[in-house]
Amino acid sequence: MVGLNNGRTQQDDSSEYDRKREIQAFDDTNAGVKGLLDAGITRLPRIFLHNQYVAEKKSDSEIVTKFSIPVINLEGLRKSAAQRAYTVRGIKDACENWGYFQIVHHEIPSIVLEKVLEGVCHFHEQDFDVKKEFYSRDVTRKFSYNSNFDLHKTRADNWRDTLSCAIAPNPPDPKEMAELITNDKFKSVHHRVLATNAKCRTKNFSG
Repeated sequence: MVGLNNGRTQQDDSSEYDRKREIQAFDDTNAGVKGLLDAGITRLPRIFLHNQYVAEKKSDSEIVTKFSIPVINLEGLRKSAAQRAYTVRGIKDACENWGYFQIVHHEIPSIVLEKVLEGVCHFHEQDFDVKKEFYSRDVTRKFSYNSNFDLHKTRADNWRDTLSCAIAPNPPDPKEMAELITNDKFKSVHHRVLATNAKCRTKNFSG
């Protein structure tokens, strides 16, 4: 199903390496890095190797070896106007300079966070034929997944797959989403239910 240099890298012969072609071949599988893993590759494809990039960066005297992810305390949004403004500035700075941040005091129950993580894990464990319908680089889609949002731009790719769901300002239509739950209380036209840790079963409905 998934293949990239027959599970080998071409790091020993750079003359044979066509990065653009290999990236496109990987993307065309619609299977992501999970697909490579399921295919049983034994060596990391060269598109994921950062050796040359790291070697070049080591010569840069401005490399930051220690850093901490910004932490935003959302409790400040519910306090004074001054505290709210401070929190908003912190979020703005984190978005502009980091691209991500950690939040605390968000008041989201831990059970909800656990269910979200569980749902994401279940999605990535689905059969390839189920997931490929959602593999896309169309940023206008409300629900999609792919491997490396910057796959065709970066100098070395990351070993990761990403599941994206845009819920604001306009949430997606339920039909656009993969409904993932683990019991028989569900409503969908085609729903794959995790029956055991070893296999899945499929239920089909009309109406």
